[in-house]
Amino acid sequence: MDKACELTVVIPTFNERENVAPLIDRLRATLQGVAWQAVFVDDNSPDGTAEAVKAIAAVDARVICLRRVGRRGLAGAVLEGAMASAAPYVAVIDADLQHDETLLPGMLASLRTGKADLAIGSRFIVPSGLDRGLSPIRKLGSRLANGLARVVLKTDVSDPVSGFFMIRRDLIDRVAPQLSSHGFKVLFDIIASQSHPPRISEFAYEFAERQAGASKMDGRVIIEYLGLILTKLTGNLVPPRFLLFGLVGASGVVVQLAVVSACHAIGLVFMLSQVIAALTAMTSNFLINNIITYRDRRLSGVRLLTGYLRFCLLCSVGLIANVAVANLAHEHTSIWWLASAAGAVAGAAWNYVSTSVAVW
Repeated sequence: MDKACELTVVIPTFNERENVAPLIDRLRATLQGVAWQAVFVDDNSPDGTAEAVKAIAAVDARVICLRRVGRRGLAGAVLEGAMASAAPYVAVIDADLQHDETLLPGMLASLRTGKADLAIGSRFIVPSGLDRGLSPIRKLGSRLANGLARVVLKTDVSDPVSGFFMIRRDLIDRVAPQLSSHGFKVLFDIIASQSHPPRISEFAYEFAERQAGASKMDGRVIIEYLGLILTKLTGNLVPPRFLLFGLVGASGVVVQLAVVSACHAIGLVFMLSQVIAALTAMTSNFLINNIITYRDRRLSGVRLLTGYLRFCLLCSVGLIANVAVANLAHEHTSIWWLASAAGAVAGAAWNYVSTSVAVW
């Protein structure tokens, strides 16, 4: 009878076809004597990553492919992979060969013995940890992200935004409903969501250079991470997506003012200028939300057009709610800005809830 699986290695992928076989070879070499499985969670990569994984899975039952269609994002992929596991321990490692897989046996030993609940591969223990794997700009960004996370967390850890870690599966099960499925910093979210700080062991390694493929880090990932930070600072009262939605709305105010100014400069009457500006801001908000806030549900083709029309209709209702609440609040207080803010919050809440359901 086969030995029950002790360790699930979750590997989120997008366009990592060339790295699949080398990574599996490395796992086979380093995890000898361990009952393990590798769960590749692929976001429907156009380069054939899922097909490459399935070809190996056909001859090695320890390799599994979960192909996600219509869903994107590293955090969601990690969560789905972990939730598919029945093993007591779950490791997360990138497919780009930048993490040091030889640390896995030591990580597993620290969890087996009860020394730790969570083992983290840290790039910040040794000075040379980031020397090879990141550009100077990405090094700075990584250090800033790490610093922000350490401010929020209640436990001392050198690399709370690491993408390389191993954890008791029950710790993920416990907080799974609270975790965000967006962004890249799932480890930070897992630690911040625990009711009690987990016992942590850290393992130093040097971040290696990517062997094939391209980095998935971009400006949208940074914005999502900042949204997650703000969510944790509010005690999970405000979801990250709502914060992103609000930031996009704030950018719409800037767009509207800029367009009104431009229309005024060319001599258009104020009413017409306001209409043009409002429509431009609404269009800007829709497109940015589609790219950033709802990147995992991004609309395209005909759905982009129909979604835009629904967005405009629902936001028009939100405008009415904004005015109605502001007027009602103003009847009970002489503080005009407080009444106006109440209307803005009501309108934003309506816009967020209604469009998240009816548009995305």
